Amino acid sequence: MLHQVIDRRLSGKNKSIGNRERFLRRYREQIREAVRKAVGDRGIRDIEQGTDITLPKRDVTEPIFSHGAGGNRETVHPGNREFVRGDRIARPQGGGSGGSGQGASADGSGEDDFVFRITREEFMNYFFDDLALPRLIRTELLADAPEWKVRRAGFVSEGNPTSLHVVRSMRVALGRRIAMGGQARTELRALQAHLRQIEALQHTPPTEIAALKAEIEVLRQRLKRVPFLDPFDLRYRNRVREPLPTSKAVMFCLMDVSGSMDETRKDLSKRFFILLYLFLTRHYQQTDVVFIRHHTQAAEVTEDEFFHATESGGTVVSSALTLMHEIIRERYMGSQWNIYGAQASDGDNWQQDSSKCRELLDSKLLPLVRYFAYVQVAEEDQNLWEEYTRVRDGNLNFAMQKITSADQIFPVFRDLFKKSVST
Repeated sequence: MLHQVIDRRLSGKNKSIGNRERFLRRYREQIREAVRKAVGDRGIRDIEQGTDITLPKRDVTEPIFSHGAGGNRETVHPGNREFVRGDRIARPQGGGSGGSGQGASADGSGEDDFVFRITREEFMNYFFDDLALPRLIRTELLADAPEWKVRRAGFVSEGNPTSLHVVRSMRVALGRRIAMGGQARTELRALQAHLRQIEALQHTPPTEIAALKAEIEVLRQRLKRVPFLDPFDLRYRNRVREPLPTSKAVMFCLMDVSGSMDETRKDLSKRFFILLYLFLTRHYQQTDVVFIRHHTQAAEVTEDEFFHATESGGTVVSSALTLMHEIIRERYMGSQWNIYGAQASDGDNWQQDSSKCRELLDSKLLPLVRYFAYVQVAEEDQNLWEEYTRVRDGNLNFAMQKITSADQIFPVFRDLFKKSVST
């Protein structure tokens, strides 16, 4: 038997969302590569906005049936101003189609690009898809974290009409009708069989037949009084909120704002940290972020002060590392915290202070943190870079890179925070 189900529900404004999701899954690699190319042409503050993605037509073509070359065909071309009836149109050279789109090859086959727009969330998903906090270890799961998950928890007899489970309600109603009318239906079938037997006999008294019919009618009326669907039968989907166990993480952002950091270098540092901030808030909403600015002295500042305030003066990098260690001891000590650090500087520092920075990292900070990334926004090797190179050689959870232009920010960022096997 052939069953046909017709969905007459009104389609919403996102009625093609299913097709879109299938398209995004199918061409995931091509879209990811297109996103990576798109970020090079936009400002860092515009990174989280949606964009138009262009895919080569050859990557999204589908098999089609078409007429082969040759033969006689009559075609009507609308809007024709060059030919009249009876004119012969020369076949295109190379056997290709008459027209060629943008990027047409020598054989006449068109290579028009396929352009579509992805949303902000989709853009961020593709851009940060293969990134993660390196060495993320869930040292302690916390059941009291302010993060909840909604899950199904069976059915209840009261609830919102939108949560009504029709199949379960009809099943309960059927069971109730069977339970309430089962005995009456059994008696009714027995009486109906007995009525057929006595009606077949020739000498059955009419009064006996009438009494039997009256009894059958009483049973039928009793069955009719059993409701098809009772409010007691309604069943609603039950959903409960339960806490999601999660681990805590904190990211320290350290930036040099001394006089040697000109506006170009400060801008590179700000771009790196803005990208890092977007990355953290996108994938790790439960991660705390601590902003520390320093010149000769370090201070913990707000997000707005970190990205927009200006300073000048000398450079004492150890002041920022010392303040980071103090904040860790005051607020983030314990096995439940995963601690990460990121530092941006031009590498210029007092000679005697650079060795102190190496000692602070080796003896105090790196034993406490999961990962520490240092970015130098200058090409020349300063004394701080030399000291940090010794730190990198002796610690697997320390990484360092150089950024001298805006187009290097994304590759360096991806290299510092790429997923590893242990992530």
